[in-house]
Formats: sequence, structure tokens, C-alpha cells
Amino acid sequence: MRFGYLISSFVLALAVAGCSNTGGQSSFLNSFVPQSTGKSSVIDALNGGIIDPSVSAQLSSEDRMKALEAEYRALEIAPSGQIVAWQGAQSGVSGEVFAAQPYEVGSQNCRQYVHKVVQDGVTTTARGTACRSEDGNWTPLV
Repeated sequence: MRFGYLISSFVLALAVAGCSNTGGQSSFLNSFVPQSTGKSSVIDALNGGIIDPSVSAQLSSEDRMKALEAEYRALEIAPSGQIVAWQGAQSGVSGEVFAAQPYEVGSQNCRQYVHKVVQDGVTTTARGTACRSEDGNWTPLV
């Protein structure tokens, strides 16, 4: 009987530890790390994402990649409405992305999403919709 209590306590402790999070984001989101060396096909599929082209042109390639990775995480794994934040390497550059509930169009899953970019204290907001193709890539609708 005492052995069963110890096992139950251990399982409960593991379950509680697995539920902890940091900074308001789940550890699952924090564990997702897309390919950071070179461009991955997943990031390429976003075709520059939905960031305003005039804002995107002012970002470094590293910051643009962080923004696209955040868009991908918001579309692929974040629950509806959960913010995926990113911080640029440049001082004063950051952003956050959140996606709405997925829905189907034909055989594709689609999600509307919002990407806010803050650069030197100025916030630019872009809204768009992306659909996941059969090969698993998310493509913004034009």
C-alpha cells in the first residue's frame, strides 16, 4: 500500500512539473526550433510572410528570419489566440504573432493570423490568412 502511494506521488509530481511554463508560453512552444542555419523549406514556403514589405526591407535578414519563424510557430503549433513573441538582434526590433482557430477550405487547413512588428517604437500590424498544403507548407493567401 505504501509503495503504491509513493508511485502515485511520483507520477503526480511529474505531471505537475510538465505543466509549468515560462513567460506565458508553453515549454512545447519554447522547444520548437526551426532550422536556423540556412533557409528551411518551411520558412521559404511562407514567401516572406505577411510583414509589410516596407517594414520587412528595413529588417536584417536575421530579424526577418526570426519574424518568419514566429509566424510558422503561430500557424503550426500555437493554440488559437496564443501570442508567439520574437526579439530581433537589432536594438528596438521585436514582434508578436497570433493565429485564429484553424478552419478547412476544401482539403486544406487555413488560419487567419496577425503579426505586429515594433521597430524603433513604431508598431506596424499586418493581417493575413495562410493555408497548409498537402506537403505541409503554410502559404499566405494573396
